Amino acid sequence: MGFFTAARQGRKDDAELGKGLWRRANDRFHRGLDRYHQVLEGVEDEQLYAELVEIANQLAELSGRVRNVCVEAQQRSPSDGLDIPHSLAGVHRALSKAGNSLAATAEAAAMLRLAVGPVPVGAASVWRRAETVFEQVADAERLLAEA
Repeated sequence: MGFFTAARQGRKDDAELGKGLWRRANDRFHRGLDRYHQVLEGVEDEQLYAELVEIANQLAELSGRVRNVCVEAQQRSPSDGLDIPHSLAGVHRALSKAGNSLAATAEAAAMLRLAVGPVPVGAASVWRRAETVFEQVADAERLLAEA
């Protein structure tokens, strides 16, 4: 991403997500996704790599959903600070958990990458972690719809 493209995206993010709570939740999710993709770069086992890429693709599809939740939350309860609005506390909690679970998913993938020899169960541990991320993003969407 070039300098001007990054600056333009930053202004768009400021307009849609603000500079507070919802922007941080969106950015945390993206950092976790970036970290997961960085872990993929060092995987040498082709079968494991293919499994991890499939997980990466599904996690990347969540990115737009997370952004939509954050944009709508910013519209409903604008934030330029770190105060969590009571009416959307559950949404923020679900997004925070999703970001943390995504980081744990990247960690599980890194542990597999460092495994010595063939991995007998493939990426099962990474799939379990990723399932948690899927559930938490769905929870955030549901809680936002209920609010």
